[in-house]
Amino acid sequence: MHRTDHRAEVIPISTAPSAVTAESPVPAPRPGGHGRVGLVLVSHSEELAAAAGSLAVALGGGPDPAPVATTGGSLADGPGTSAVLVAAAARRVDQGHGVAILADLGTAVTTVHALLAAADEHGLPFPVRLADAPFVEGAVAAVATATAGGDLAAVLDAAEEMYRQRKL
Repeated sequence: MHRTDHRAEVIPISTAPSAVTAESPVPAPRPGGHGRVGLVLVSHSEELAAAAGSLAVALGGGPDPAPVATTGGSLADGPGTSAVLVAAAARRVDQGHGVAILADLGTAVTTVHALLAAADEHGLPFPVRLADAPFVEGAVAAVATATAGGDLAAVLDAAEEMYRQRKL
């Protein structure tokens, strides 16, 4: 089923649901105000997003990982993606150095594009960028680079480089 209405849902920021659960809290900003690029992993499945996020942090996050939020499913608790949840996640991981978003499938990408097209309406932090990257491999590379202190361009480059990594 293809979504024909590409407008993102809009709700007031003050009532936006949290996209981060108690099981995967966002790390607090680092002492001294030295924040890092935040990452949001968007999947059609909350469980898949959480698993990819846990793996990325375990493999690339070290003892003090960059902030990572995961979101999946729709506001109706079914499979899908929600611009409301993505926007909430982006705000949660923002430490003032940008937010990179990785999405799993085509309609998640479409949702993120619609969200970015109306960034001000959604109260998104600036800058926010969508990485053209494989979901799992890109997430690991993005977390490792953000954790190491890379800027938004470096985080996006690291994630997108994973498309060029051959498996044979």
